[in-house]
Amino acid sequence: MSRRCELTGKGPMVGNNVSHAKNRTRRRFLPNLNDTTLVSESLGRSFSLRISASALRTVDHRGGLDAFLAKAKDADLSDKALKIKKDIAKAGATA
Repeated sequence: MSRRCELTGKGPMVGNNVSHAKNRTRRRFLPNLNDTTLVSESLGRSFSLRISASALRTVDHRGGLDAFLAKAKDADLSDKALKIKKDIAKAGATA
């Protein structure tokens, strides 16, 4: 399972551990990923996604999964999230 947010594409970053004596060793900064279940209002069902805590706050701020995916760039989304976005767009077009 990759350490990448399915909604924002946020992944591991690299940097240095710096000791008091200024010795530098490489380290990884991992994103704060959580397994969450988000509900789509237009599809009427829930989806289990592995997203970062900052993405979860952004989903709440934008008004839900549907509104978030409407503004999200396709390049940032995982294959699963991209399929959800297309299903939501299809449901919105028929309604």
